[in-house]
Amino acid sequence: MDENFDEQNKLPELKLDAKQAQGFLSFFKTLPIDPRAVRFFDRRDYYTAHGENATFIAKTYYRTTTALRKLGSGSNGLSSVSVNKNMFETITRDLLLERTDHTLELYEGSGSNWRLVKSASPGNLSSFEDVLFANNEMQDTPVVVALLPNFRENGCTVGFSYVDLTKRILGLAEFLDDSHFTNVESALVALGCKECLLPLESGKSSECRTLSDALTRCGVMVTERKKTEFKARDLVQDLGRLVKGSIEPVRDLVSGFEFAPAALGALLSYAELLADEGNYGNYSICRYNLGSYMRLDSAAMRALNVLESKTDANKNFSLFGLMNRTCTAGMGKRLLHMWLKQPLLDVCEINSRLDLVQAFVEDTELRQDLRQHLRRISDIERLMRNIQRTRAGLQHIVKLYQSSIRVPHIKSALEKYDGQFSSLIKERYLDPFELLTDDDHLNKFIALVETSVDLDQLENGEYMISPSYDDALATLKSEQESLERQIHNLHKQTAFDLDLPVDKALKLDKGTQFGHVFRITKKEEPKVRKKLSTQFIVLETRKDGVKFTNTKLKKLGDQYQKVLEEYKNCQKELVNRVVQTTATFSEVFEHLAGFLSELDVLLSFADLASSCPTPYTRPRITPPDVGDIVLEGSRHPCVEAQDWVNFIPNDCRLVRGKSWFQIITGPNMGGKSTFIRQVGVNILMAQVGCFVPCEKASISVRDCIFARVGAGDCQLRGVSTFMQEMLETASILKGATEDSLVIIDELGRGTSTYDGFGLAWAICEHIVEAIKAPTLFATHFHELTALAHENGNYELQKKQIVGVANYHVSAHIDSSSRKLTMLYKVEPGACDQSFGIHVAEFANFPESEGSKRKRGYDADDISRGAAKAHKFLKEFAELPLETMDLKQALQQVTKLKDDLQKDANNSEWLQQFF
Repeated sequence: MDENFDEQNKLPELKLDAKQAQGFLSFFKTLPIDPRAVRFFDRRDYYTAHGENATFIAKTYYRTTTALRKLGSGSNGLSSVSVNKNMFETITRDLLLERTDHTLELYEGSGSNWRLVKSASPGNLSSFEDVLFANNEMQDTPVVVALLPNFRENGCTVGFSYVDLTKRILGLAEFLDDSHFTNVESALVALGCKECLLPLESGKSSECRTLSDALTRCGVMVTERKKTEFKARDLVQDLGRLVKGSIEPVRDLVSGFEFAPAALGALLSYAELLADEGNYGNYSICRYNLGSYMRLDSAAMRALNVLESKTDANKNFSLFGLMNRTCTAGMGKRLLHMWLKQPLLDVCEINSRLDLVQAFVEDTELRQDLRQHLRRISDIERLMRNIQRTRAGLQHIVKLYQSSIRVPHIKSALEKYDGQFSSLIKERYLDPFELLTDDDHLNKFIALVETSVDLDQLENGEYMISPSYDDALATLKSEQESLERQIHNLHKQTAFDLDLPVDKALKLDKGTQFGHVFRITKKEEPKVRKKLSTQFIVLETRKDGVKFTNTKLKKLGDQYQKVLEEYKNCQKELVNRVVQTTATFSEVFEHLAGFLSELDVLLSFADLASSCPTPYTRPRITPPDVGDIVLEGSRHPCVEAQDWVNFIPNDCRLVRGKSWFQIITGPNMGGKSTFIRQVGVNILMAQVGCFVPCEKASISVRDCIFARVGAGDCQLRGVSTFMQEMLETASILKGATEDSLVIIDELGRGTSTYDGFGLAWAICEHIVEAIKAPTLFATHFHELTALAHENGNYELQKKQIVGVANYHVSAHIDSSSRKLTMLYKVEPGACDQSFGIHVAEFANFPESEGSKRKRGYDADDISRGAAKAHKFLKEFAELPLETMDLKQALQQVTKLKDDLQKDANNSEWLQQFF
């Protein structure tokens, strides 16, 4: 760790006397055991954590247990760790934004008297937002989901509800799901769920373990609640208080579900929405429709690198990082996050987004002008939420005001546009802006701020109510100014009486201890000592001088202090009044935030499309049952954005009845994986409404992208490579339809070659014959190419498998030097040779391996050598490495290796390995 990090996160000293420590220990024992809760105790200058929490923090964040201290003595001693403010904020951000396995609690108090003041979980950040987003924008909107699974013979009916605490939306859904919970998974991905409530008893059965696995794959924290909390009693009545508008539509919506209302009941109780009156009348409720957006599961999100990951080398590694060129503070980022998880299915809506992007691509001046204005827009959604929860001050009001006065500029920039999409821009933005900025809406708010807030004081960083806004405040202000003048005149008079230069020698100070006082330096004191002792009261003598007063100054100072207190109280009341009035504009700002963030994201798409070295193109979109998927000169947007890459474009033609299912063979590192992923990424981008990195593109809308990419082991979770492959493939076979896109890379690697090939063949046949989805199947099993018609296999022709085509990534071998050159071009036909040895050379494997392998060894020699090697491996496997330190382990392994090398003297076969 660097020195700067160490300096910022120094361990504060744990300062508790014996009595305080004893009181705290007795309180700590009363806390309920909760393995997920990380509890901090605010000790004013620093924070502490204790017990297992302390060990966790020391190991995870300080990376050493030397940070631990003992509180108390003997068997009652409690492991403790202290953290300063910087470290506390770092830990808070990590626990709530990065990890999904802990909740956070903050206690305040002293001795044995402590109380819980804040608590949060990855899905409910509200009480820690001031810490989390003080210096960072809120990029994602955390959502909490509640599930009520009901297992029946024909599958599982899931009661599903969610709450988005930032946008104040409640949602309900109910659907039948398969044994892999593919619908639950795609809904969690689409909503960006961070936490999920489940009934307590549901973790026992094998079905629920499968559900739990689906939640883990999505990185969702599971919170178990008592089954009695999943109840719908009084739900409509509770929603009547939370949801804006009439109760009738709410009652009709809720009555249409069997299990979802109980799930929503559990959510309301868990998020304590009814405890905060600021929520009343500010929520909206909707039916969540699974079929509204393209379905994406966690495997597809990872395979296509849709969202950022901690392991990304730079921001362009992920689609979000590459496409995020938004300008507004936070709102645009959150909307882009949501759009990437919810690609559209409606051709008209996709084209509408593409029309707007095209307008901004073609009109550079308009694009730059609008982006310039959007840079000055604050996070309206979060500001409004603070205002509704009465957590706001005048600075929040001023930020809203500064955003509001940009809207007319944005409107006039859009009015200048006269291109082919001007009617769409008018309908989508100009008409709503016209309505929002009239005298009953934004203009009314702007007028409120301009009359109530002293905008001249903003330059000094002061947020004050203007004295002219209220008669009582104006009176107090003039009194305050009059007293200031009298004090100033007294200061001048006193300087004259003492024969001292005003301000230079006789200073007027104002402090909390004495109020207004005179001060002179110790050097000047002897000159006026006589007068000081007779006419003034000396308050204190210190290094910086002598402080003194007289009855006149004391009287004026006391009057000033009294008026100042009254002025502050009056200011406070008026600020509250202005905040309450601003809260009545919540609907106006909600709509405004929606329009501005949408504009921000579409301008971001246009900026990306125009600023890339090789420009993007507008895709032609057709319904799912019409047209093919043809990408000419397509590129992978994230790969081509890396500095070290000179990307070679490729065509992809998924044509119904001809090449709807493509088998792609070729050498490892030849570009198979990149090619099949870039097709998925291009389709996703198109359905989000963005231009695509192609020369020309025609895309038939897909309802789902399934991806089985790479043999990433999950052995830490007790799932082997093969098992992981089978789970992901099973979800494809169960969830895919003819309108989906299937991407499979190197299936069958987790088991033996023959089993793997057999599985791959059977899965290919099933996708071609039963599912009929367009598929890109990259494989190292060259035998699979026999599936394609061109191989003339009589058995296959009898079965009438159509629409299968072979493609390969090309490589060139120089006949004289035998050197391999990857061409990264995808071409029709099967790969005509294996490149294993050449790829080994390409990866700088030692040449001697090849020559030694060609030598012949007699059977006895191999047998002797193999027995010795087997003995070495057995002894190595039996080493108790977990009980050894690194030095001991290295010594043991070196000894075993040396013994084996001696044994190799009588086996030529064994010598080749040294």
